[in-house]
Amino acid sequence: MATGRNHRPATSRSRGIPEATVARLPLYLRALTALSERSVPTVSSEELAAAAGVNSAKLRKDFSYLGSYGTRGVGYDVEYLVYQISRELGLTQDWPVVIVGIGNLGAALANYGGFASRGFRVAALIDADPALAGKPVAGIDVQHTDQLEQIIDESGVSIGVIATPAGSAQQVCDRLVAAGITSILNFAPTVLSVPEGVDVRKVDLSIELQILAFHEQRKAGEEAPEEETAPPAVPPAAAVTKRPGPGSDGDRPAVMPA
Repeated sequence: MATGRNHRPATSRSRGIPEATVARLPLYLRALTALSERSVPTVSSEELAAAAGVNSAKLRKDFSYLGSYGTRGVGYDVEYLVYQISRELGLTQDWPVVIVGIGNLGAALANYGGFASRGFRVAALIDADPALAGKPVAGIDVQHTDQLEQIIDESGVSIGVIATPAGSAQQVCDRLVAAGITSILNFAPTVLSVPEGVDVRKVDLSIELQILAFHEQRKAGEEAPEEETAPPAVPPAAAVTKRPGPGSDGDRPAVMPA
């Protein structure tokens, strides 16, 4: 029985949790899951904040929105926080996902083992190439885009993942939305236009690499040794200081009259 689209839990928006806090909850969950796997029973706000890459004051503020304040001198119960954040993110139920575009990236996403452990089930793989139809990827047969709407309806798909080339991404997005999908993860290198009420998260690896390149360039500039150079010799003719005449702008370049 499909549970995704028709049985949504209370959303974070209705609970008044800021979007910035929602964006950090997966970071906390990842750090807490690692602690849980090591059988760590409790964790302080400072330790958890360091593991998640945020400051402890921000973490405590975020957790206050969840109604979780920890115990002074003890910290936070790891297992309870894992459950609490998972419930808030909607990960305690099944979320069927459809991946559209089974090229190299789409196939890699289909083979990613982290979906199932986090409450997401790849329900269908779809591609426009007829040669791929019927071929298994990650144990799931690829289906043609002609069947997109039928597949979404029959599988109760909750989330659409677009891994197509940029040129076809908007058309795929429009069909997903028309079929009732209101949450889309976009890997295509383009900005999608969606109606109000549809949430789109964009993952653009090239943009992230460009941002890293910017920081690398700045670090390289800061680390470059400054060459010691002697001050330029002043020609004798320039040694005489001239006072600017009336109306002069000093060292600013002159503006020639039209």
